[in-house]
Amino acid sequence: MEQENTCCHNFDKKYVLIILGMVLLAAIVIASILRDWITNDMQSQVSVTGQGKVSYQPDEANVSLGIQVDKAPTAENALKQLNEKMTKVVEAIKTVGIPEEDIKTQTYNLSPDYDYNQGTNFVSGYNARQSLTVKVKNIDKNKELTSRVVSAANGAGVNNVNSVNFGVSDLNAIKQQARVKAIEDAKNKAADLFKAAGIKPGKIVGWYENEGGLGGAQPMAENKMLSVDSGRAAGSALPELPSGNQEMVVEIGVNYEVR
Repeated sequence: MEQENTCCHNFDKKYVLIILGMVLLAAIVIASILRDWITNDMQSQVSVTGQGKVSYQPDEANVSLGIQVDKAPTAENALKQLNEKMTKVVEAIKTVGIPEEDIKTQTYNLSPDYDYNQGTNFVSGYNARQSLTVKVKNIDKNKELTSRVVSAANGAGVNNVNSVNFGVSDLNAIKQQARVKAIEDAKNKAADLFKAAGIKPGKIVGWYENEGGLGGAQPMAENKMLSVDSGRAAGSALPELPSGNQEMVVEIGVNYEVR
């Protein structure tokens, strides 16, 4: 009886090994078929890249500006000076029509200032800095509004104007227009290329948007650096800040079947 059980056990092991071998062989065959199918399918496709450009006028600006207090005798005094000056700046910006919710703190910093004397570092004062980001809307309808914001801030005591960036409030709509133009451009190119190659195009089986380089759907933004001294020296004169026109560029690759 014991010998019979041993024989049955060995038979079961052989049977399991045979089944596992058949499953493994089937998996290899299926993988090979899928690989050939995918390769052949890719070989029967052609990708054509189109470019879409949309020119637009900015309708908003982001102004980065701030105040810096240097070498105040104490930390409390540095913060007091900073807060008093920044309150005047915010109020001045609001007087030209900017709502308070569009004036936001970008950075805020308090740090000791060190001097070196006879081999020893010592605190010689305290520096405090605060910068604001001001969103200026509807500049396409009020072309001087950005300049008035900068001028009002300068007059209220701002000693740092870091940058002025122009953009558009509905960037997605501009980008979508550029995408549509890119696909149209790809279709026009495809017609000429297929005709030159002597083959017939099949249906469109997919498309993709290039994310890097020229096709990264990047608006050609402007970043202007301003001199505070020149703005104040002009008195009531406004700084020249033309927004100009900008351009959205998108590249899309369209995949065609080849017949």
